[in-house]
Amino acid sequence: MGEHHERTDDGLLFSTDRTRLDIDVIHGFLSRESYWVPGIHRELVERSIANSICFGVYDGTTQLGFARVVTDRVGFAYLADVFVAAEARGRGIGKRLVAFVLDHPDLQRVRRFMLATRDAHDLYAQYGFTPLEHPPGFMERYDPDALSR
Repeated sequence: MGEHHERTDDGLLFSTDRTRLDIDVIHGFLSRESYWVPGIHRELVERSIANSICFGVYDGTTQLGFARVVTDRVGFAYLADVFVAAEARGRGIGKRLVAFVLDHPDLQRVRRFMLATRDAHDLYAQYGFTPLEHPPGFMERYDPDALSR
């Protein structure tokens, strides 16, 4: 679990090496540009990173994309905080990032892999994600202001 995984594709580095993560870029995007956690405090971003498998995309030392997976590596995984910087969009980086996430060795036998999206259903459908099979069986406890107060 401690080793990191990397792939180079079209001059970009896809990596799970935490030492490469640019927390300023990640926090900046999530707190100011994302619709799912606007205003999130930096310390909460740091905590979420510490408790997840993290994936970065880099052009040299510049971070262009990010995703993280919360998982027990067996029964459940949740894909979260996926983004590609605005200036890097339109190059297929998001697709390659999702493929890199799903290729991670620790995620190959996860029974239930979930995510939530408002606008990227077509992207995730390409990788086998579908609407919930039995939605009545799922429940949530949701506090939309939890990360910004």
